[in-house]
Amino acid sequence: MRRLKTPLCCLLFVGLLFVAACSSETENQPTQGTGVTVFEGARLIVGDGSAPIEDAAFIVENNRFTGVGRRGELQVPNGAVRIDLTGKTVMPAIIDLHTHPATDVREGLVDQLQHQAYFGVAAILSMGRDQGDVPYEVRENPIPGAALFRTAGQGITMPEPGRSEIPYWITNEAEARSAVQELAAKKVDVVKIWVDDRGGTVEKLTPALYGAIIDEANQHGLRVAAHIRHLEDAKGLLRAGLHIFAHGVRDRDFDDEFLALLEQHPSVVQIPNLPPRGVAQDLAWISDAYPPEEFQRMQEAAANQQERPDNPFAIQAGNLSQLNAAGISIGLGTDSGTGWGVHVEMEDMVTAGMTPAEVIAAATGTSAEILGLTDHGTVEAGKSASFIVLDANPLDGITNTRRIAEVHLRGTKVDRSALSARWTDPTS
Repeated sequence: MRRLKTPLCCLLFVGLLFVAACSSETENQPTQGTGVTVFEGARLIVGDGSAPIEDAAFIVENNRFTGVGRRGELQVPNGAVRIDLTGKTVMPAIIDLHTHPATDVREGLVDQLQHQAYFGVAAILSMGRDQGDVPYEVRENPIPGAALFRTAGQGITMPEPGRSEIPYWITNEAEARSAVQELAAKKVDVVKIWVDDRGGTVEKLTPALYGAIIDEANQHGLRVAAHIRHLEDAKGLLRAGLHIFAHGVRDRDFDDEFLALLEQHPSVVQIPNLPPRGVAQDLAWISDAYPPEEFQRMQEAAANQQERPDNPFAIQAGNLSQLNAAGISIGLGTDSGTGWGVHVEMEDMVTAGMTPAEVIAAATGTSAEILGLTDHGTVEAGKSASFIVLDANPLDGITNTRRIAEVHLRGTKVDRSALSARWTDPTS
């Protein structure tokens, strides 16, 4: 795939990371009734940044796309089931590269992965707070009807007493390399580091320490993703060969020195994780995924958002626009664990200046590429049949990604009605 141009780091989401779990894990429906299904008539957004295919057709067989093109131009096997999607828009299922689900209890993690699937998310990357065996067990054994799970394991930082989730605390280069070696033995998907003094309350990783982490990760074929806040740290990390910015620069606008460093390191990846815009939101579109009382609390919190005096959204939006113009690969991350957060993040990315087409490519094809999920992210022959059927065209307005008619993950239709009934009715 060609490189594409293309967080909700919001207190609102923090309290929503854990939802009451239910034991059912298999509420889904086969996409294929006779082994082969052809979906016809929809507008198809492929996910690679190309123009949509109008009046498209695509074939699903053995849980994979086996043909993609215009209606009437594909050779459809005899006996294939035909599904008419005229008037709909189809796009690949979304990848969230920065989440923090509750991973200590398997049932809770499964429930959250089902919420992700409900909102059209094919896979998530848990960024650096995972301990114990549960995250790795779920990663290796995908849950039917739920998003795939990937993990950074435990992140690496300087000692931060008082944190409820304890990453690897390091104070010297030997400990830095040892932490990476332990993560490599667990085959994490990325290495997460925090380069942040938490408002002056702790020490931040020094260039010598994060340099050792990046060097050791390179030796093990791993990439490093950094939580950052300040422009000067972003410069140091670029010099050290960082692979992924897990947040945007938040303290000030880019300067000429940073842009020059960026030209020297064009392969770096940005996951924006834009902060709240400080505007009231109506969450009516997620009401069918939560018990009424819980949804009401969420709705009230969303309606009472206020703009922060330092306006971090404006800073990050301007910086993201420059990265996009420079051709840096941009993915999607929410810094949450809700599933619906991806749709808010996509709206924020458009508000920051990206086009809906660029944002959809970032959230699908580019994010899959960043995660190394090579069989997801685009609707093309040979890839896993993970896609969303929408009632409206998101290229006309990005919030149309919320108008979900169906979600299909890995060739299976997610039973959204059953999930909604389970979540909204406490007696079910």
